Amino acid sequence: MTTVRVPTPPAAAMPVVASTQWVAERLGARLEDLGGPEHIESLVGLGIRRNPRRAHLLVSSVLGKHVPVEPDRVYDTAARLGRLVADRVRGAVCVIGYAETATALGHVVADVLAAPYVHSTRRTVRGAEVLATFEEEHSHATAHRLLPDDPAIFATADTVVLVDDELSTGRTAMNTITALHSPGTHRRYVVAALVDVRSAEDERALLQFAERLRIDIDVVALARGRLSLPAGFVQSAADVAAVRQDAETRLVRDCRVNPARWHSTVREGGRHGFTARHRGQAHAAASDCARGLAPAILGPDVLVLGSEELMYAPLLIARALVDVLGDRCRVRFSSTTRSPVLAIDEPGYPVRTRIAFPAHDGTDQSPRFAYNVAPATGNAPCNDIVLVVDTAGDSDQLRTPDGALAALSAVAERVHLIVVPSSSPVARSGPPPGPLRGPAFGSYRADDVGWLLTDISDAPLERPIEEREEAVQSAAAHYSESLPVEYQPSAAYLDVFHRAVRENVTQVAEAVGVLTEVILAERGRHVVLASLARAGSPIGILLRRWAHFAHGVDLPHYAVSIVRGRGLDMEALRFLAGRHDSRDVVFVDGWTGKGAIVRELVSAIPSCNAALGTHFAPELAVLADTGHCVSTFGTRADFLIPSACLNSTVSGLVSRTVLNRDVLGPHDYHGAKYYRSLAAADVSQYFLNAVTEQFPHVAEVVERRWREVQAGPRLPDWSGWAAVEAIAAEHGVTDLNLVKPGIGETTRVLLRRVPWRVLVRPDALSQLEHVVLLAADRGAEVVEVPELAFSCVGLIRPRRAAQ
Repeated sequence: MTTVRVPTPPAAAMPVVASTQWVAERLGARLEDLGGPEHIESLVGLGIRRNPRRAHLLVSSVLGKHVPVEPDRVYDTAARLGRLVADRVRGAVCVIGYAETATALGHVVADVLAAPYVHSTRRTVRGAEVLATFEEEHSHATAHRLLPDDPAIFATADTVVLVDDELSTGRTAMNTITALHSPGTHRRYVVAALVDVRSAEDERALLQFAERLRIDIDVVALARGRLSLPAGFVQSAADVAAVRQDAETRLVRDCRVNPARWHSTVREGGRHGFTARHRGQAHAAASDCARGLAPAILGPDVLVLGSEELMYAPLLIARALVDVLGDRCRVRFSSTTRSPVLAIDEPGYPVRTRIAFPAHDGTDQSPRFAYNVAPATGNAPCNDIVLVVDTAGDSDQLRTPDGALAALSAVAERVHLIVVPSSSPVARSGPPPGPLRGPAFGSYRADDVGWLLTDISDAPLERPIEEREEAVQSAAAHYSESLPVEYQPSAAYLDVFHRAVRENVTQVAEAVGVLTEVILAERGRHVVLASLARAGSPIGILLRRWAHFAHGVDLPHYAVSIVRGRGLDMEALRFLAGRHDSRDVVFVDGWTGKGAIVRELVSAIPSCNAALGTHFAPELAVLADTGHCVSTFGTRADFLIPSACLNSTVSGLVSRTVLNRDVLGPHDYHGAKYYRSLAAADVSQYFLNAVTEQFPHVAEVVERRWREVQAGPRLPDWSGWAAVEAIAAEHGVTDLNLVKPGIGETTRVLLRRVPWRVLVRPDALSQLEHVVLLAADRGAEVVEVPELAFSCVGLIRPRRAAQ
């Protein structure tokens, strides 16, 4: 194509204002501000649309859909909403945005929260698994699908955030929650919108809905308002639409299409999920794209135009163009839509012009529109339009004489086309892989345990303990995304460890025997052991060895990952269900403290069962139930289990588990490292063999004690959790995750975290030599508390104490 230039310089464009004036004066509608961080009329105006379900439209002046707006204003407004949401979330978070209007809005909220994100879609994508469907009842296109390639972003979330541009009744949010929710899954939802215009009746309906499901639903919005429509408004709006022609402008210009490149491997949006890895790649790709496009932009008025659900990548490109072009151009951003809005070229009405063209992404045959792109009366045409489509939208229909490119070329001097690759769901290629086994991974024997983990030994994930603690407590990162630097014990500390083995090995052997016998008696001899890596893994090996010693039974044993705030590894459960009857699986750990991992397991299993169609029991068997929060245990005494004294060197040279999507794919198991370099210090087999050698000597005691345990009081009373709450209150600690009760958990605090204080019960000091030694080494205060419910309690230093 040749380029035709306008011979006279264009007049300055008059920005369209999203006003309520026109609809208020002619049809009597009123939008009242009810308070909030921002005034409602600074965010939206009122328009009319051709929709019998709802004739009015809240036209946003900050969203970049119907009204072109500066890209930084779009992003900054969404970020302000994200900061409001950040004050309401708890634990692990995932964010859902709604197609088509709120896809970029949800993206930015997820950016602020550093949370995984997925937006609903109206597309049917070959090869994508549908996680959920729901209806947006008032919309022009009602059906929504969620197609994440990693459903675990939902299963592991404590809080689910639903992001929409407006909250008009709350029914779409309730439909979404109904589709996602099942007993035992998410207990907390945050519904976020730029504006909340629900009636009092709608607000009550959402509260009653939350009460029925026994969940918490919090609502946040930048502005609250009340929309009042007079009687007969729908008919009046229809009458206006019937007599008015949409204001369409065709300048019939011949314009050039300048392609620019987006990296082929970079995900363009959240249709199939979007994580921290994708976020960084997309920002870099947008910058590269803007630099490549800039030489073809003459300006001074530039519009970056997204395509329906595709809004985030175009928004990033628009922001990057602002940086590249500087003051010589004014850059605005908006998007095409399938929403049929009446355009009226009169002051005070928010949708002044429209252009229409056929659909070009293959989803349906309804027309598509671009509003306020053609110049309104008194305005000059746009100089440059940058149309951004994905490969699904880069079709023959895009280039027909009445297609989108021709329609845009008729209202601008130049049109530039950017095609970003349509991301595809990452398909699972066959069943999950088999487990890792020693000596290829870890120092345990191959028959001891199969690690259902991904080997990430080459990933540089270790961070200094103080830096890591700051990131975790400030919510800048989840603890499972990095690893502490492995503590290297002194010779004096190793002497304490070996003495602990000699002095406690008999008690460990007895508890192992009791726990194994209780499991076999209640679950049968076909049980499958699934130990929680890594503290539970040496215990699982010992249970397996007792079963063989006492009964000649070889129990299958696997190690699986569970992460506080993120749940169980669903891919590991998928493997277990494919190899064994899920009803035979028993989850095993070393000890309980206050019971956080017990709660995590109980919360995670129902949603995993629902997703996989399995019957895993939401129960945990532990060697020492010091927190009184399980019913299957070897003992409830808070005694020293020597494997708690060290890190990987007593746990098969395997790190604690990692859930970091920058190094793990959506269908990978959780990750862990094999520290081969520490082989000279490895005492894993030494500890196991020392306990196993005691089996013949404790067999008679075990035979008596397991029956006593089985017949005795076993129901959990959660007294450990209550004790932790009291300790936290006494020491001014507001986050219970900073209080770690029991010998095992206190030792972990001293090895991996930044300790503040260690509370010890004086009569337990004889078995706390390693704790006292570590506390002195780490500079933690040791405080004797005679009536302490545990042998000891470790307090992690709160950020405010550090400051």
